[in-house]
Amino acid sequence: MQKQTKYPHIAVTPPGPKAREVVKEDHALISRSLVRFYPLVAESGQGSIVRDVDGNEFIDFNSGLVCLAVGHSHPKVVSAIKAQADKFTHYSYTDFYYEKVVQLSEQLVKITPGNFQKKVFLSNSGTEAIEAAMKLAKWHTRRHAFISFIGAFHGRTLGSLSLTASKPAQRRHFFPMVPGDTHVPFAYCYRCPFKLSYPECGMYCVDFIQEQVLDTFLPPEDVAALVTEPIQGEGGYVVPPDDYFPRLKKLLDKNDIMLIDDEVQAGMGRTGRWFGIEHWGIEPDIVTTSKALASGLPIGATVAKSEIMDWDGGSHANTFGGNPLSCAAGIEVINAIRDEHLLENATREGNHMIKRLKEMQEKYPIIGDVRGKGLMIGAEIVKDPKTKEFGEEEAKEIMMKSFRRGLALITCGHSTLRIAPPLIITRDLVDSGLDILEGAVKEVSQSAK
Repeated sequence: MQKQTKYPHIAVTPPGPKAREVVKEDHALISRSLVRFYPLVAESGQGSIVRDVDGNEFIDFNSGLVCLAVGHSHPKVVSAIKAQADKFTHYSYTDFYYEKVVQLSEQLVKITPGNFQKKVFLSNSGTEAIEAAMKLAKWHTRRHAFISFIGAFHGRTLGSLSLTASKPAQRRHFFPMVPGDTHVPFAYCYRCPFKLSYPECGMYCVDFIQEQVLDTFLPPEDVAALVTEPIQGEGGYVVPPDDYFPRLKKLLDKNDIMLIDDEVQAGMGRTGRWFGIEHWGIEPDIVTTSKALASGLPIGATVAKSEIMDWDGGSHANTFGGNPLSCAAGIEVINAIRDEHLLENATREGNHMIKRLKEMQEKYPIIGDVRGKGLMIGAEIVKDPKTKEFGEEEAKEIMMKSFRRGLALITCGHSTLRIAPPLIITRDLVDSGLDILEGAVKEVSQSAK
C-alpha cells in the first residue's frame, strides 16, 4: 500500500534561502505599491497544496487570493489551456469572433441569478468588470451618481476606486476620483456604526439610506445604481443578516435604482452557491465576477439583463478581454464546480470549519467573531471581547505563525483572519489546517495576557 503524503511539509523554516534571494531581487525591481502578506515564494501547486522554491509545502487557505476555486493545476483546466494554446492565443474578441467567448458566456448566463434574458461583456479583471458595470449603468439610465458601502472593495482603477472604501492607503493621494459616489454604512452587525444591536435595530442601516441620504441630499432620480458585495471581502468578510438584502432591494425598487452585485470574491461557488447574493434570493440587474472564473488566468465578466446592456457599438471595448485561453479555462472551471459537486463540498466543509472556529472562540476570547458562508469565512481577532478593540498585531502574528508551520492564510479588514481554501479541499486538510491555526491562536492568546 502506497504511503499517503502528510501535509503540510516544512523542509526549512520559511522563508528559506532561495525564497529570501527572490524577495531581495523583487524589492530591487518591483513596484513598491505591492504589499505582500509574507514571503511565500510559490514554485508550484497541486490541489489544495502550494509548494515554495525551498521545497516547503503549505495547506492553502487563501486559494491564491480566492482565484483557485478548483485548486491548483486542475487537470481539466490545464488540459483546456494547453489545447487552446496549440490553436491560437489571441485575435481580439472586440473586433472579431471566438467560439470560446460564446461558450463561456452561455454558461455564465445560465448560472448567474435571474431567469431573464442576459448579455455578457468580458474583460481582464475584477476592477475592469466593475468599470464596465459603472459605464453600462450610466449609459442605460443616463444618471451619473452611485451609492456604495463603507468597507467595500471594488478595485483600484479610478472608477472602481471611487466606490472602494476599505483602507485609506488604497485612496490616499488619488483624489479627485470619478465624482458622484456616496458611501453609506454596511450591515456590519458585530461593529454596528450606529451603535445598535440586531435585530432590535429594525435594520436601521437600510432606513438610513432612505431617510438620511435619498430624502435629504441625493435625489434618487440621479442615482444610476447601488453597488455592493454580497459579503464584504477586503472589509473583513462581513456577512449581513438574513433580512438585510431583501429590505435593501425593496428600497432600491421603490426608488427605481439598479443593483450592481460585485461577486469578484464571493462568486464562482465560494459561498456554497454559484453567487453569494443567491443566499438572500436576490436577482441583481448587473453581476460582476472575476478572480476564480478562469482559475487564475486574467478575466472579468459583467453580466446584465439584456435590456440594460443596450449601449451602442464602440461605447465600451478592450483588446485582451475574452482571451481564448482564459475562456477555455473558465468553461472547465464551471464544469468542474458542477460535475465534482463543489458547491456541496464548500457548504459541507465550510459548516465544519465554522463549527470548529466557534469552538475555538469559546476557548480563546481573542477570537471576537466568527462569520461566513461556505468557504468564505472570517474570524475577527480582538484585544478584548468586551471593548472589541481591533487585534491588528495579534492577527498578523497568528498569520505569520501559521505560515511558518505550513498554513497559508491571510487577513482582511483591520484584524480578521480570512479563511478561503479551494472548493476541492478535503476534510483531512481542513482539520490539519485548523489544528495549525488553533496552535497559533493559543500561543498568541497566552502571550497577550
